[in-house]
Amino acid sequence: MPSVFTVRALLLDMDGTLVDSGAVVERCWTRFAHRHGLEPAAVLAVVHGRQGHATMAALLPDRPMEENYAENAVMLAEETADLDGVVPVPGAPAFLAALAGRPHALVTSASDGLARARMAAAALPLPPVTVTAERVGASKPDPEGFLKGAAELGFAPAECLVFEDAEVGVAAARAAGMPVVGVGPRAAAYGPDALAATLLDVTVTAGPEGLLTVTVA
Repeated sequence: MPSVFTVRALLLDMDGTLVDSGAVVERCWTRFAHRHGLEPAAVLAVVHGRQGHATMAALLPDRPMEENYAENAVMLAEETADLDGVVPVPGAPAFLAALAGRPHALVTSASDGLARARMAAAALPLPPVTVTAERVGASKPDPEGFLKGAAELGFAPAECLVFEDAEVGVAAARAAGMPVVGVGPRAAAYGPDALAATLLDVTVTAGPEGLLTVTVA
């Protein structure tokens, strides 16, 4: 049976939710793993959804944060320059087209430059509000990004619906008091309120008084 949400605004993660950047992430973080003598599979298991320096802190707990910030800056430059294989998640173009003129925000752990580069590479329009890594003090699973996105759109947390693919992102939505739709098979394990295999399974229609009806098949 389809899941139906009636909300006023949507808050959207980017990587894995709107944009498939898996090839770039695997290349960059596999190199990181080799530099630090880590198993690539173990690194890739925890990288999704977090800011890079937070991932590094989890993987290298004894390393000073200053070194994590410095290496993260280098990796952000590498990831921003490497757009080979960056494509939209199936259904993302039509999904964003349906949101044109409706309240929605991008809430991503990527930097502003990386977000703009990947959205452009995937030929997707940037939402009117963007909350990127530079605009928050704490990475997901902290709810700060989603709360900031809701506030800038002018809505209460409970009036917003989050779309996420990563464990930390689902946790951040929960902490923000927002319902969440998981996108992709990985999200199923994290207990979202509804699960869309891809954005092809999601329809958005505008109702009276600015309400949005979101149906997940």
